[in-house]
Amino acid sequence: MDSLLIQGVHIIDPVNGIDAVGDIAVKEGRFVEPSDLTPERLVIDGSGLTAVPGLIDLHVHLRDPGQTDKEDILTGCRAAAAGGVTQMLAMPNTKPAADSPETVRYMVEKAKNADARVHIVGAITKGLGGHEATDIEALYQAGIRALSDDGVPVLDTSIMVSAMKKAAALNIPVTAHCEDPYLAGGKVNEGKVSEALGVKGMPGAAEDAGTARELALAESYGLPIHICHVSTAVSAAMIRDAKRRGVRVTAETAPHYLMLTEEALLKRDADYRMNPPLRTEHDRLAMIAALCDGTIDAIATDHAPHTPQEKADFVQAPNGAIGMETSFAAAYTVLVKGGVMSASDLVRKMSVNPAKILGTGGGSLSIGEPADLMLYREEEWTVDPEKLHGKSKNTPFKGLTLAAKVKLTLYQGRIVFDELRETAR
Repeated sequence: MDSLLIQGVHIIDPVNGIDAVGDIAVKEGRFVEPSDLTPERLVIDGSGLTAVPGLIDLHVHLRDPGQTDKEDILTGCRAAAAGGVTQMLAMPNTKPAADSPETVRYMVEKAKNADARVHIVGAITKGLGGHEATDIEALYQAGIRALSDDGVPVLDTSIMVSAMKKAAALNIPVTAHCEDPYLAGGKVNEGKVSEALGVKGMPGAAEDAGTARELALAESYGLPIHICHVSTAVSAAMIRDAKRRGVRVTAETAPHYLMLTEEALLKRDADYRMNPPLRTEHDRLAMIAALCDGTIDAIATDHAPHTPQEKADFVQAPNGAIGMETSFAAAYTVLVKGGVMSASDLVRKMSVNPAKILGTGGGSLSIGEPADLMLYREEEWTVDPEKLHGKSKNTPFKGLTLAAKVKLTLYQGRIVFDELRETAR
């Protein structure tokens, strides 16, 4: 069935200024006027549901190639669909890294059959080592749509500047993991919790020093930069100040920095360990404030799957947590139910703004555009890791009750996730 009509649904489409009840029509993979549909169509009752543009996640790890026991491109996109995510930016820390045209082409080809659109991030340096530049033009021709060294900073500043210049010429973003490696290396946020746990802490200054460098490069050279997973009040303040001066900077934070703090680490459960680490309540509130005032443009997950065996040892476990399936629900719970942001503003942070940063379309329900859409209902549900759709289950939201639930996801007009179960012809 290539035609679909969602009737009487609450539509939120910030790009077109829509926040009202209406009908949405889809034909041959694109949004159309309801009058363009033939009688032979699938009809969905939208009563009690809200329709928004498909979410765009600017920061995910799909582990493919090389670590497909944790996740692969197809399973990652299946989890994405269950969270309303229809586009994503896949980071280059695969094995091998996405530092060659061959690896990029493999990823592009495999993603053609996925339940979401996967944009590949090319590595800035070979092996993400920080010292030897990749052939960015060749990676671009192979299909990359952004540049990053992902979980590590580009150590050679001259290579970082060169990458920023080349990316600007190609009109693709550079996304920066901001960290001073000489200050980093701890397991959790440095402070009272690291002391209580007796493990090495990672100070907020490690992130802040890295953020300061990237902002300085962007301002001095007049080049754009996107700051990944902001987690500290100091970094947010620096980004805010830079924006006021006209620096071409955008930034993201993640749902776990909005909902959780370092106190969660007292459970000695490695599912709460990520980099940057969970910070203090002061930092958490600063992230919310920075989202509300426009300092932080987007909410991304830093979706990082790991096996239960890897996460079993609290100290030795790798950093990272999954997040695509819970991202909207967690953010909605904190921001919308928390009374600090409208649902329309949340859609801007999770769809409209990421579309602008990425520059690949999406973020609206406009007639003629590919039919990427999420239906959700405001309802409470408790996160059960075993019921999630990806291969790995390392969620920091396990056992928490969230306030919104994704019910259906369309990707290019195709139903890729459906929890409604009640449709009629």
